[in-house]
Amino acid sequence: MSTLTGLPAHALLVHFIVVLGPLTAILAILCGVWPAARERLVWLVLALAAATTALTPLTTESGEWLQHHIDTSELVKRHAEIGDTMIYFALALLVAAILLVISHVRASRGRALSTALSAAIAGFVVLAAAATTVQVVRIGHSGAEAVWSGKITSSTAGGEDAE
Repeated sequence: MSTLTGLPAHALLVHFIVVLGPLTAILAILCGVWPAARERLVWLVLALAAATTALTPLTTESGEWLQHHIDTSELVKRHAEIGDTMIYFALALLVAAILLVISHVRASRGRALSTALSAAIAGFVVLAAAATTVQVVRIGHSGAEAVWSGKITSSTAGGEDAE
């Protein structure tokens, strides 16, 4: 995917990841630690995790296309390197969502998992969700640096009051 209505597709797709990744992470943590939330939200979490996982390669591919069509700096290269790791975090979040669904389905059939296994799943969900959120922030920050570094001056930002 290269452009949408004449603009780089990466600029649009990246916003899906920036929203879906942390949103899915927050909802997954709720489902992991609060059974009432799991009953209501587990299928939504699975759908959001699947969407995040599906959109991640599209986003990185569109970013690679964009990288080949702009002047590449060290900041752009760093952003691309970090961005290429997002698929692993998206997959971890998807696995976490699948584990939540398994736990939910078993509980609804009266065959709940052991307390230790439920705690291990909750721990994995929290870890995967937190790591995904941190990675989205790192990737987004590196992308913002690549785009905006050296382009905003104090006069552009509104003078000394903006600092």
